[in-house]
Amino acid sequence: MAATMNAVQEVMIDVTFLRMEDPPSDPPRPLPPDVRVEHVRHCSVPYYRYLYDTVGEPWLWWMRRTASDADLAALLSLPAVSIHVLMKDGEPAGFYELDRRHPQAVNLAYFGLMPWAIGTGLGRAFLRHAVDTAWAGGKPMVTVNTCTADHPRALPSYLAVGFQRLRTVRELWPVPTRLGLKVPAHLAR
Repeated sequence: MAATMNAVQEVMIDVTFLRMEDPPSDPPRPLPPDVRVEHVRHCSVPYYRYLYDTVGEPWLWWMRRTASDADLAALLSLPAVSIHVLMKDGEPAGFYELDRRHPQAVNLAYFGLMPWAIGTGLGRAFLRHAVDTAWAGGKPMVTVNTCTADHPRALPSYLAVGFQRLRTVRELWPVPTRLGLKVPAHLAR
């Protein structure tokens, strides 16, 4: 049983690191009138897990799934970490997480849409909302990274909003098989 709990599937991933050194100069695309973004000031661990797991499942988000409830609670209690949820018709349509712990940058740690919201036209305006909120923190730079496990439009979307590519690094991810995530064939070793 212990061997099963510790078993992993190795996945080769290219991670691209991006940076934005100036806020976008073009006007933001407005969110539709029936959509809003809520800053979740006291995000509970179960709600965070729901957001992270649902948004990230198709894209092999696994790292926070392995964190204990205590570790997640500690992270979510930090004033420098904020969770923002895209709401449409009373339900979450996506979320982003900003991490302001670095003295020189705000990191867009996580960004994504619920599977049902992909392709509805919400992503561009929501990403711009995330970028504008990050810049409102007063730091000299905004960072983000994406990888070959993410949605194919992730990297082009980050570039289109004004991020610049810094570098791409190949990583071997030990995805725990106990998580039940489906590793896409193009990523499996």
